[in-house]
Amino acid sequence: MRPDGWYLSEDVDDFLARAGGFLRSRPGPHVMQLTWAERVRARGAETFGTEAPVFGVLERAGEVDATCYRLPLRGFGLSPLTPQQADSLAVRLAALGHSLPSVSADHSTATAFAEAWQRHTGATPTLRDTRLRLYRLGTLTPPEPLPAGRGRILGEQDLEQVMFWCGEFAKAVGEAVSMDADSWGDTRFADKRYTLWETPDGTPVSIAGMNPMIGGQIQVDIVYTPAHLRGRGYAGAVAAEVSRAALAAGASDVVLFADLSNPTSNALYQRLGYRTLADWAVYDFSCAAPEVG
Repeated sequence: MRPDGWYLSEDVDDFLARAGGFLRSRPGPHVMQLTWAERVRARGAETFGTEAPVFGVLERAGEVDATCYRLPLRGFGLSPLTPQQADSLAVRLAALGHSLPSVSADHSTATAFAEAWQRHTGATPTLRDTRLRLYRLGTLTPPEPLPAGRGRILGEQDLEQVMFWCGEFAKAVGEAVSMDADSWGDTRFADKRYTLWETPDGTPVSIAGMNPMIGGQIQVDIVYTPAHLRGRGYAGAVAAEVSRAALAAGASDVVLFADLSNPTSNALYQRLGYRTLADWAVYDFSCAAPEVG
């Protein structure tokens, strides 16, 4: 049995072997750890940059208490931590000379770590304006009546259409991403399954996607309707369609993130049966040389 403490590794297979059961025991709060660890495992670490990803496990008496991960282009992510656990992680990372651009987690965890990182490194945390809420589906309640039309699952033959819609979504949320047939497989959008809502004449008006099932859980991501088509029920229809598909695929948990600055989408998801799991926060750090203190 290893001594209690944080253990960091670049080996995603070792991370999943040690922490997989812990992560799957509460898949909702651990959605980001499960998602990104599986992407690294499936695609290879080199897909995410020249710097190796880092995965961390906090062990006590041979049991996993918490986890963390860092991807070069995605910042630093945490499972729920107590302030004491956040502080011990900050001490460990600072001692190893890590420099972190940002941290993402549930609000209390992110705040506790941001404060600890500032204490031990001098880096100044700045809370991002974007506020997210993580929802978990309870009982799915599709909208009534549905708008005229139907949902259509997109396949490999629809790649051009998928890239167009994902590109439009990325622009709408300010996400910088390059999409063409050559780079598509390296984007975070590539491993999702997408459904379009089409009007009776076949015109696409809204899209929703869902990630592969991991640990019995499926994350709905993305949901997007062009601005000039909103307010007609299309987003509710396609989100319900994808949520139903996730349940039909055998998911025991269906989750999604929503931007709290958009009360319309939050109200929509709640009407569909989604219930709050956690509020999410991201802190950016100023550059500061790590030093134990």
